[in-house]
Amino acid sequence: MTRKVRVRFAPSPTGALHIGGVRTALYNYLFAKQHSGEFIFRIEDTDSNRFVPGAEEYIIESFKWLGITFDEGVSFGGNYGPYRQSERKDIYKTYVDELLAKGLAYMAFDTPEELETKRTEIANFQYDASTRLAMNNSLTLSEDEVAQRLANGEKYVVRVKIEPGEEILVNDIIRGEVRINSSILDDKVLYKSADGLPTYHLANIVDDHLMEITHVIRGEEWLPSAPLHVLLYRYFGWTDTMPQFAHLPLLLKPDGNGKLSKRDGDRLGFPVFPLEWHDPKTGEVSSGYRESGYFPEAVLNFLALLGWNPGNDQEIMTMDEMVQLFHLEKCSKSGAKFDYEKGKWFNHQYLQLKDNMELAKQFRPTIQAKGFDMDEVQLAQIVGAVKSRVTFANELWDQTSFYFVAPTQYDEKAVQKRWKPETKNELGALVNYLKTITDADFASVELSEKLVIGWIETSGYNMGNVMNPFRLSLVGEMKGPHIFDITAVLGKEETIRRIQTAIEKLG
Repeated sequence: MTRKVRVRFAPSPTGALHIGGVRTALYNYLFAKQHSGEFIFRIEDTDSNRFVPGAEEYIIESFKWLGITFDEGVSFGGNYGPYRQSERKDIYKTYVDELLAKGLAYMAFDTPEELETKRTEIANFQYDASTRLAMNNSLTLSEDEVAQRLANGEKYVVRVKIEPGEEILVNDIIRGEVRINSSILDDKVLYKSADGLPTYHLANIVDDHLMEITHVIRGEEWLPSAPLHVLLYRYFGWTDTMPQFAHLPLLLKPDGNGKLSKRDGDRLGFPVFPLEWHDPKTGEVSSGYRESGYFPEAVLNFLALLGWNPGNDQEIMTMDEMVQLFHLEKCSKSGAKFDYEKGKWFNHQYLQLKDNMELAKQFRPTIQAKGFDMDEVQLAQIVGAVKSRVTFANELWDQTSFYFVAPTQYDEKAVQKRWKPETKNELGALVNYLKTITDADFASVELSEKLVIGWIETSGYNMGNVMNPFRLSLVGEMKGPHIFDITAVLGKEETIRRIQTAIEKLG
């Protein structure tokens, strides 16, 4: 019987959510939706020493902004809870005891100092079949000694007992068969008596089994732990319900080699977190995609194509299209360079697709904060005229400020190049002609352009000699959208006033 697809995203609340984690969550989401499955949100907080206050709330808020929704989990409810690992202590202890009873794990009482001594004595020391019989554990101590140590309250860890010389097969959807000899594995710690919590290795396996996870889709950095996880499924007798693994390629530095890090973002000036992060320990503030002006759908589209190829030339995709096209088999085995400039390109494309009225609503608080206001319909007209020139909505003011603030100074180079001896008389004549155009005709971009261009030709003026200083008078520099898009918004009276001001100032 085919099981219902259930996947999970299980971050640790140790800080801000890295953009690589966002991509992992996105791939899980796409896979779940494509197979009409369920997407679970689990918090893996067994490492109490690394817990950071506010991190869990930050992660949840990030996915809310991104539009990635969960079917169950922390803050979402569900029938497999609790979904926060720190609330599942008793569950894990049952499975620790089962492994101990089967002789598949053992208690180790070695102190940190004793372990450090061994590392000094033995190069590349690891706790395994070749070294464990020389250590202080329940394999080398008598039952009475173990009982006495426990009675004395000595701290211990439980280690998995791995026998050497066994081939472990990991079937990976992306990487195919991965074969590992157990001799290279160490006896990983599964449980710590100091806090009564399991480590990632045990908690992860128990939760995936009990929550009926069918596919574990995670980053390549977890591939070395896969053989141990396969072995633990075998130890517990859960091989029939073992999930399928898929280890995603790493996100790599934009330049050079190695995994993408926060330092790369700081060095090259791009965010590596979805939202701005205020580190409660250091007070450091890190930039976020939301606060930098990115659209969430642009971020997701950009991330989706870092390590996955839909098999066609399509780059701009809605979430529904990504769900339809996504296949784990089409994910790359090799890492994907994080081309942050391409991320900006995606945001520019999505901004062009935005409705002008929607952008106007986003932009209006900016102009209000600067002491101006405008009807949203007219503001949408301005936005529509300039949005092809910007990548982020927060750049709109730089491209539109001249609509609200008349120039008082003029670009010196433009004046030298465009303002000629005859300009004063020609613009004076233009002012007189503009006064003859009705307000209704002036408000029409097409009609006002036709009238003015016709007048220039009829008057025998050089087109550039009139139009360039005309723009300079309105904007203060040689930038901006189509000039008659500008005049239609400014209106006849303001247009004439700006030309007259330029004539007075520039002569």
